[in-house]
Amino acid sequence: MAEIQLIIYDFDGVMTDNKVFLMDDGHEAVVVNRSDGLAVAKIKEMGISQIIVTSETNPVVAVRARKLGIPILQAVTDKKTAVKKLLKERGIDVNNVVFIGNDLNDEDVMRFIGWPIASGDACPRIKKIARVVLSANGGCGVVREFLNFLTKEAR
Repeated sequence: MAEIQLIIYDFDGVMTDNKVFLMDDGHEAVVVNRSDGLAVAKIKEMGISQIIVTSETNPVVAVRARKLGIPILQAVTDKKTAVKKLLKERGIDVNNVVFIGNDLNDEDVMRFIGWPIASGDACPRIKKIARVVLSANGGCGVVREFLNFLTKEAR
């Protein structure tokens, strides 16, 4: 694996199981996996930058990003363009970037970056373009499993 400088996560379907609890007042809630939070912290210790890039606009995503201590780009309709801009601003080679996604709105950016990774329950088209398909389904330790992959690769 190339020298990874940046890991980009989709949110729904990667850090969540893609389900939402819709309250009668219109608020939404999701379930996240605490082992993913630990994995984000361990990846930070490795010196690898991380960011969430999502089309989602729900405030719960920003709350999770704050808790994890990583930046977020929200309400992104064109993830590839947003990621290109981010990489140019940070001077990061596209081959040193991981994007972990699960659905069709991740396809263009996953075809663009060096290391497209899919959750275990990603849609078939995303699995086909992924260099690695994790066994963990969205919300069930995807980031934790990716940490395992990274640390085994580092040995």
